[in-house]
Amino acid sequence: MEIIQTPENALSHVVAKAIINAPISKVNIADWLFNLPDAEYQKCSVNHIAAGVTSTYDGQPMSINVEMIGDALVIQHYIATEYRADYCRMLSVSDVIGKNGRSKVQVLWELRAEVIDDETTQYINEIHATATPEFLEFIKEHGISLANAAAARQAASDLHNQEETPLFAKSIEKRALTGKYGI
Repeated sequence: MEIIQTPENALSHVVAKAIINAPISKVNIADWLFNLPDAEYQKCSVNHIAAGVTSTYDGQPMSINVEMIGDALVIQHYIATEYRADYCRMLSVSDVIGKNGRSKVQVLWELRAEVIDDETTQYINEIHATATPEFLEFIKEHGISLANAAAARQAASDLHNQEETPLFAKSIEKRALTGKYGI
């Protein structure tokens, strides 16, 4: 069940954009994401640890990503709620492991491709993190305000997204132009 982000539970919202030097007709974000090799994922950020692809019991594509966001280890279980060549909407209730213990946050990851011109596409990487009831209880137990947790997550997520987005775009570009991975 998706938790809708409100001012009362918002942790972060970050957007980064990068250029793909390929026409949108050759870009296929869903194909790229659901065939992404672990080693390629790791090349897209110093904080990427592992990635793999599986499916839910009912057959929905799923991407498992393990990464550091700030000082927390995050294991994301992204289920594709919508996926096509120009757009993927991935929703995860992610495990977050930090110095104070373990909790869960909801992460909505949106990957978009938009036409710039006949030979160029813009890649948009947008991430919303939302506190789950479990996370709200966790920070309360540890004397952390939502405002402080959100400020830390916003800063860490923005830094992370600014690093990975141009590298994701380069990887998508190579896949679009050659059918292979590699940045």
